Amino acid sequence: MEPGLCSRAYLLVGGLWTAISKALFAEFLATGLYVFFGVGSVLPWPVALPSVLQIAITFNLATATAVQISWKTSGAHANPAVTLAYLVGSHISLPRAMAYIAAQLAGATAGAALLYGVTPGGIRETLGVNVVHNSTSTGQAVAVELVLTLQLVLCVFASMDGRQTLASPAAMIGTSVALGHLIGIYFTGCSMNPARSFGPAVIVGKFAVHWIFWVGPLTGAVLASLIYNFILFPDTKTVAQRLAILVGTTKVEKVVDLEPQKKESQTNSEDTEVSV
Repeated sequence: MEPGLCSRAYLLVGGLWTAISKALFAEFLATGLYVFFGVGSVLPWPVALPSVLQIAITFNLATATAVQISWKTSGAHANPAVTLAYLVGSHISLPRAMAYIAAQLAGATAGAALLYGVTPGGIRETLGVNVVHNSTSTGQAVAVELVLTLQLVLCVFASMDGRQTLASPAAMIGTSVALGHLIGIYFTGCSMNPARSFGPAVIVGKFAVHWIFWVGPLTGAVLASLIYNFILFPDTKTVAQRLAILVGTTKVEKVVDLEPQKKESQTNSEDTEVSV
């Protein structure tokens, strides 16, 4: 192999690794902060028991902060359900989606562990693990989590879509999370985010009905992605382009990047490097 070609390949791989590692760290950090502050707001301090409004506002602010920190680096998913929705909508490759979800679960566990470590033993109790409340059946709990996550993911798409707006999505996504908590707390404690449920459950070892907080949010995310990307604001990707994005082909991702700009310029590149 020619020295010049080796050098270019090395620079390409190094650049890809730098970008990917930054994005994964952003997802780890954003999810960890979200869990630390959000779950921290539900702890039963005797001097000031949390109200539903306080919890909703805290999750609102925690979401807005996490999004503002990470949206330009990783897209500010901080939620496996959001990542799945982006995968279904052909906005992210399968390898990157899997890496994002792993980073999110690790971040959520780290955030929950930090909260557990700094909280007195009599206060931490179950560390805000999501459970089913008020005689809600498991079917009802799944349905509630599905609807809550559906509205959240629709808001994420609408706020992040470059065809609609270029402003920071932090405030609107935070509002959507607060909306979910104002009603969801009474049913399931409101998850809308499998990582939020996973982190505390790992730390305290409590996985009763934990499956609800995966099935409900992930199903709602898939439905929201189908509604937004194929009904409300469909794009022009072909089946071949969607398959190429799924496996992470750079050439097709470049084509996708041009679509929101109505393909003002055409690329003549025949590069087929694989990007995670």
